[in-house]
Amino acid sequence: MGLILALLIATNKVGPEADVPLWVVLSAHFAIALGTMFGGWRIVKTMGTKLTRIQPMGGFAAETAAALTLFFTSAKGIPVSTTHTITGAIVGVGSVNRLSAVRWGVARRVLWAWIFTIAGAALVAAGAYAVVAFVS
Repeated sequence: MGLILALLIATNKVGPEADVPLWVVLSAHFAIALGTMFGGWRIVKTMGTKLTRIQPMGGFAAETAAALTLFFTSAKGIPVSTTHTITGAIVGVGSVNRLSAVRWGVARRVLWAWIFTIAGAALVAAGAYAVVAFVS
């Protein structure tokens, strides 16, 4: 929503003090729902069964630890990723039983996915900036 609002402000479609238009809010909700419906189940499956087996008590502990971490970092103004935080909490819960309970190969693939996502986003942003700079 923030990106779309920033583009609307940059193109003078809305003023800088404007609220987020309802159609932007609904579009974002729809896009997030579609992403969750079509791809979110893979993430849940990877985190809850492939990375390590999580039982309800472990899930509660991981969610609580992640929430406390996010409250602390928010209060201190530290930017963190909620996805990284919950993944770390899940690995922590899995490793409490025994280190071999965590499938470290899966954890390594998740880590590489994060690295490639950051690099990929940087490349796409650079390309988008180049196009906008060329058009302007």
